Amino acid sequence: MNNVIIITGGNRGIGKAIAKRFSKEGYEVIITFNSSQERAEETIKELKSIGAANAHSFRVDVSNEESVRNFAENVNSIVDHVNVLVNNAGVISYTPFEQMTLDEWNKIISIDLTGVFLVTRYLLNLLKKSEWASIVNISSIAGQTGSVYGGVSYSAAKAGVIGFTKRLSNELAKYGIRVNAVAPSFVDTDMVADVLKDENRKKSIIDLHPLKIILKPEDVAESVFFLSDPKLSRGITGHILSINAGRYT
Repeated sequence: MNNVIIITGGNRGIGKAIAKRFSKEGYEVIITFNSSQERAEETIKELKSIGAANAHSFRVDVSNEESVRNFAENVNSIVDHVNVLVNNAGVISYTPFEQMTLDEWNKIISIDLTGVFLVTRYLLNLLKKSEWASIVNISSIAGQTGSVYGGVSYSAAKAGVIGFTKRLSNELAKYGIRVNAVAPSFVDTDMVADVLKDENRKKSIIDLHPLKIILKPEDVAESVFFLSDPKLSRGITGHILSINAGRYT
């Protein structure tokens, strides 16, 4: 029986790096996307070529309950259990507080926080059917310390993910389901590409980190694998793993 992983937002950036890491371990991989069908199809081919037992992609709006419900039904039709759920799908806002509208606030919260709730809620039964199961949520240093460049809605949502993770780990422990989160600092993905294009800003970001590096998606993927694998982290739940190159402010 294959180990099965679901990664929301798995066709780009951190999500794709996670999908590739688990594919190399022979997992059956299910990713969601909400943008390019073509990119998703290319990702699926790549995952199969590097070792995935099987790979599937579904277009899902994680902020929409009907979309998530339909996704869960589709997943239930192709697998009978899920071992790992990675709640990765997210967006960022750079809008200053005094310029932020309620619509923009609601958009960020609905994707980055409510989406984590909805996907977890509708996939819980498949996680409970596994011999072992793990949930890893992608938070951010912005949820721990505030954000240097991201807006207040993003920081609030990512802080909410941390609270969600800690409480849910307690509630799901009775099923043997572990719930953890990672909190990366800046990661070199297309989500922050505009920020990193400015060499002065890029240097200022590097200088925030004692290791003097900007993280890569693969750095996050390795940490997610560690927190997911029952042999490596069977006693860890309710933990927020900071991946921050030494940055704590």
